[in-house]
Amino acid sequence: MNPTDSTTDAPLASRRPIRDLPDELISQIAAGEVVERPASVVRELVDNALDAGATQITVRLLAGGVRLISVEDDGLGIPPEELPVALRRHATSKITNLHDLETVATMGFRGEALAAISSVSEMALLSRPPTQASAFLLDARSGELRPAARSQGTTIEVKELFFSTPARRKFLKTDATELAHCIESVRRHALARPDVGFAIWHEGKLVEQWRATFVPGEGNPQDALARRLSDVLGEDFVQQSVTVQHRVGPVTVTGRAGLPDAARSRPDHQYCYVNGRFVRDKVLTHAARAAYEDVLHGHKQPIYALYVEIDPARVDVNVHPTKIEVRFRDSREVHQAVRHAVENALAAPRAAALAAANAAQAAGEGAAPAAHTADLEQKRPLAPAWQAQAAMKFEERGHRVQDLQALWAPRETPPAAAPDAALGGLWAPSAQPAAVQPGEATAHGTAAASMALPPSSAGGAVNNASGDAPPSEAMVWPEQRGDNASAWPLGRAVAQLHGVYILAENAQGMVIVDMHAAHERIVYERLKAQVDSGARIASQPLLIPATFAATPQEVATAEESAEVLATLGLEVVPFSPKTLAVRAVPTTLAQGDAVELARSVLAELAAHDATTVVQRARNEILGTMACHGAVRANRKLTLDEMNALLRQMETTDRSDQCNHGRPTWRQLSMKELDGLFLRGR
Repeated sequence: MNPTDSTTDAPLASRRPIRDLPDELISQIAAGEVVERPASVVRELVDNALDAGATQITVRLLAGGVRLISVEDDGLGIPPEELPVALRRHATSKITNLHDLETVATMGFRGEALAAISSVSEMALLSRPPTQASAFLLDARSGELRPAARSQGTTIEVKELFFSTPARRKFLKTDATELAHCIESVRRHALARPDVGFAIWHEGKLVEQWRATFVPGEGNPQDALARRLSDVLGEDFVQQSVTVQHRVGPVTVTGRAGLPDAARSRPDHQYCYVNGRFVRDKVLTHAARAAYEDVLHGHKQPIYALYVEIDPARVDVNVHPTKIEVRFRDSREVHQAVRHAVENALAAPRAAALAAANAAQAAGEGAAPAAHTADLEQKRPLAPAWQAQAAMKFEERGHRVQDLQALWAPRETPPAAAPDAALGGLWAPSAQPAAVQPGEATAHGTAAASMALPPSSAGGAVNNASGDAPPSEAMVWPEQRGDNASAWPLGRAVAQLHGVYILAENAQGMVIVDMHAAHERIVYERLKAQVDSGARIASQPLLIPATFAATPQEVATAEESAEVLATLGLEVVPFSPKTLAVRAVPTTLAQGDAVELARSVLAELAAHDATTVVQRARNEILGTMACHGAVRANRKLTLDEMNALLRQMETTDRSDQCNHGRPTWRQLSMKELDGLFLRGR
């Protein structure tokens, strides 16, 4: 038998004619893109309510939204003659021509959501415009339109979701899971619209309610947004975040960026909005993550709520059926704006802000806490100023019990020594002996002087080991010298613990500083400032260009981004149609792998239209230099050296974390210290 006979006997596939699909099937196909789960329906209906000018939106659910989704609003409503039209595919009031589509500023515009939802559920529309005497109810399945009772606004009910497509219903999760997704959908809208109140009911019980915090024309929008963020995400989100306010060119970035200490293990508190629309955009996510690069430890995820305002003509929202993705005309300008906005917000040291907040909180407390504090102060021996206690020399003579009060008597302060003799070699190499005696000359005396206190606060030498040296003027609190107390948020150093930590006293209590981590950040920021002082990163030509086989996308990216590569100190040019040549690399990265660096940069440019590869590689080198140049552990410092380090921390950007993302200082308040010893109980 011929082996080919079996194939020749097989029936040929019959050709099917091309025909128009039924409208209902078309709507069900569209529903597969738009309606993924009950939360998708909630999102589309809340979008429509916001576009109608609603100030209060109520969402009612049964069985996690599978049995019932009802969205009520107090918006402008729909006239009865337009209710049947609203259920047709591609019928909308948002756009009328191509110009409207290219500059769309509303939440919805495609005109297919209601038609898609009604094709897979039982839907009813109840609406009343403000100029109409009564409301009208439209049944989507039968098309019946009849009068009904309702105040101004619209109510849309969606029952038995996916009843006509049972296969889709099998993919839904439990009611609790679907309810959580519905709440998250409304939460995303609530974070963008503090002027609108939201309420969510499930099985007849109120689950979430967020009242409007802003009335247009009244109050501060930023304060209203902070209150809404506090209501929706919790007070901790606002307390552990800083305000973002940045404008460059046509892009404005506002919102709040979480502190590095508030980072989470999952990216579940990251919200990005473009012109009021929640989006998941890789450009925005990459830009925000890049701003946290050298302040986050490990694989922690930052928290933030960022709002990007841009000309609608410069962003395309018509790239995804659910409108959750966008495309920017110039991704690089948006990337830079978001990154710099978050970086600038995180740069300011938080010690001063924390001290001011604690002072304001203390000033707002009642008379009872003040009386309690006064009572405690009366029980303490009085002294004109804080000062180090002298060592008790029991070897010379004993102390009788009745003489113990004399230990706390004020001492006469001799004249302070010269300021230039006060500091040891804080910047000296680690090979120097660990015990640095005050007044010793060091090879790096000039550099150490740059870490000195201001002349008004510089004092004499203090021997940290013996405690016998007289207290310098720097040992006196600022308010007792007539200075502003807020000038020293990190307080005054009192001791060094095991050569690793600095213990300082401020108005709030005790501050513990990791001196190596703190000094490492100071040196790191100085090195970055020196490198960034030029407009372009210095490059070094390669004696022999490094060539590598490139993909068509890499070749195209290298040709289109030649100017960007030049600003990064890179020169990557086509060597052949399928080969690229690296002719120059940044000077600081000259010893690295030129090909690997070029590939990484081109990959990021292709994906995000911006790159931080060179900056990351450069910062890793600067971080290594800073780590080796910082003061080492087990290095004994004088009090003036410790105070100089604290003053530098208060003026250095991002000094709250080292460049590895670890914290550099921690505050223990008097309340926390009293709690450790059960004081006041």
